[in-house]
Amino acid sequence: MKSRYIFIILFAILVSGTVNAQDSLSSGINVKVAPETFYYIIDGDTIPREFIDLQEVVLLNKLSFNNKKDRRRYLILRRKTRKVYPYAKLAAERLITMSNRLEGITKKSDRRKYTKRIQKYIEEEFSEKLKKLTRTEGQILVKLIHRQTGRTAFDLVKELRTGWRAFWYNTTANLFDISIKEEYRPFSVKEDYLIEDILERSFQAEILERQAPSFPIDYFELSSHWDSINTEE
Repeated sequence: MKSRYIFIILFAILVSGTVNAQDSLSSGINVKVAPETFYYIIDGDTIPREFIDLQEVVLLNKLSFNNKKDRRRYLILRRKTRKVYPYAKLAAERLITMSNRLEGITKKSDRRKYTKRIQKYIEEEFSEKLKKLTRTEGQILVKLIHRQTGRTAFDLVKELRTGWRAFWYNTTANLFDISIKEEYRPFSVKEDYLIEDILERSFQAEILERQAPSFPIDYFELSSHWDSINTEE
């Protein structure tokens, strides 16, 4: 029953753009994708890629852990992040696609048909997979939705459906220790930093398909930030 409720919440978030979304999307939903900057590390110096005409290779620091427990936690987080990231990527893509598509559809009946078709596709394709998400996977997904769309899952439901429904989704989620208001804050939350590290390494290894975040995230600045905090500790 618990996993069923988690599915209902997360599925509602992912398909919120496909139900009653015509007016909301055509009146201002705009997912911005921030440009990414890639770097090379040469003799300890960080150099932006545009200054060097070489084949794209971004070197990342070797992973190190204080103990086996930290390593195990990282590996568990990596497995969960890689599992749910594609759904966050899908949410961003659906918002952009639907926003562009609905701008060209004038008849209300045609808009309704289009949104129902997209809803049916998402339900058939992803419902069984989403039902199997754990609580922690659900919370990571909520954070990554914010990373990819620039909006919290709560705000997406509120904008694309109603504030009342968003309130009840959040209240129900809270019963299972999930907050759909959660933001992705890699500079202030260590788990979010680790998620960003996992994503960058997964992109480089071509395990995940890169999609730029909706707001700028400088990975090397982020790493330096947390290295300095670890040094102080």
